[in-house]
Amino acid sequence: MANSVYNINKSINQPLTFKGLKAQYIWYLGGGLVILLILFAVLYIIGINPIIILIVIGGTGTYLFAIVYKLSKTYGRYGMMKRAAKRMLPQNSRISSRKIFFKH
Repeated sequence: MANSVYNINKSINQPLTFKGLKAQYIWYLGGGLVILLILFAVLYIIGINPIIILIVIGGTGTYLFAIVYKLSKTYGRYGMMKRAAKRMLPQNSRISSRKIFFKH
C-alpha cells in the first residue's frame, strides 16, 4: 500500500498566504471589509438611497482591495514593519563632546 490518503503539510515556517495576500495584509483587508459592512449598515439606517450606498461601498471596497494588494506586493511579509522602523530612526545625531572617542 504505497499510496497514502493523508496529505502532508509542507508549508511549515512559511508566511500565511491567501489569493496572493501575504501575512498581515489578510487582516488589513478583513478589517477594512468589516468597517465597510458597518458603514453600509449605518448609511442604510440613516435612510440614504440603497443604490447610492451600493455605489459608495462598491467603489470604496474596490479601492480597498487595490491598495491592500499593492501593499502586499510592494512590501511583502515584513516590509511595512521595516518601513515603519526605518522612519523611527533619527536622521542624524549630534555629539557635543569628543570624550566618547578617547579611552580613559
